[in-house]
Amino acid sequence: MKISFILNGTETCIDVAPDKRVIDVLREDLCLTGTKEACGSGECGACTVIADGETRLSCLMLAAQLEGRNLVTIEGLGSEKSLHPVQEAFMEHGAVQCGFCTPGMVLSAVALLKKNPGPSREEIRKGISGNLCRCTGYQKIVDAISEAAVKMGRPDK
Repeated sequence: MKISFILNGTETCIDVAPDKRVIDVLREDLCLTGTKEACGSGECGACTVIADGETRLSCLMLAAQLEGRNLVTIEGLGSEKSLHPVQEAFMEHGAVQCGFCTPGMVLSAVALLKKNPGPSREEIRKGISGNLCRCTGYQKIVDAISEAAVKMGRPDK
């Protein structure tokens, strides 16, 4: 099946099995390995992507569901020379430990800040609640997202 969608701002058309998972399309067919698979059952958030402005678990999406959508992966945020403010804040606050959950966590934070530019710490915790991190106590992650909101010109709470 030919699938056409926008991937990280670029029109993309690929031929894949319609029942192939999006995470496999990204990693195997498109060589975008920033999206991680941990649980494969929608429990951990490591495979989070943003589809049409909403976070989605790519391990639970089928390739056919990409048709006509706008998809953003971690590779679509910033660059090595110009990081997204959320990525910068994660680095500055030491919110990146082993880094495995980081892509999904960052994308969840970006989606949260788009919907709620000035979230409280509790709203941040709720916004990332679908993302599991085995290395931190989440404090540095919450600090980073809170600072990113301020850096992005949003009110501080």
